[in-house]
Amino acid sequence: MHIHHISENNSILTRFLAQIRDVNIQKDSLRFRRNIERIGEILGYELSKNLSYNTVNVTTPLGKKKMELPNNELVLCSILRAGLPLHQGLLNYFDDAENAFISAYRNHPKNNTDFEIVVEYFAAPYLDNKTLLLADPMLATGQSLVAVYEAIKKHGNPKELHIVAVIASKEGVSFIKKKFPKNTHLWVAAIDDTLNDKGYIIPGLGDAGDLAFGSKL
Repeated sequence: MHIHHISENNSILTRFLAQIRDVNIQKDSLRFRRNIERIGEILGYELSKNLSYNTVNVTTPLGKKKMELPNNELVLCSILRAGLPLHQGLLNYFDDAENAFISAYRNHPKNNTDFEIVVEYFAAPYLDNKTLLLADPMLATGQSLVAVYEAIKKHGNPKELHIVAVIASKEGVSFIKKKFPKNTHLWVAAIDDTLNDKGYIIPGLGDAGDLAFGSKL
């Protein structure tokens, strides 16, 4: 797996990361969603450097200009519901991409810290030979991403696979490296050191879905 840890180099990205982590600033759900969206735009820009390009002639009012434009057939797939603001950030830059959505949640059958990942809904265009961008803001244990990928594989075979995440844990990154194809790219804004006993990233930021859209039952 090719890992692109974007905040290893200082940029304006760190400002948006600081704001989504800050317990006072993140109380503003509108601002939280917008910051996730902006992080998605930055990750999308970095990812675009790895796409395929071809030469086209662009006609201006005064002549013609040869330009290199991306030619990948992109499908953006987000994990509901937390992935929606990140999805929008990617869509702002890849505005001609097709879109897919999949649901995944942690089920605690014994009402303790043990959980299983349940995937219930998937809507997508034709995936064969396309470039799939799989967006999930929090890569904690990595189990959700693996469960989602296994479900998606039943519906098509993408030519390229890019995972886009805002914050990941080292443990989660190590886990998905073993489960995804070697040529997979992971684009992640920040990687944190540990998980707590409930499988949440420390220091992380909390529950991205709740912060973006409100608490759930």
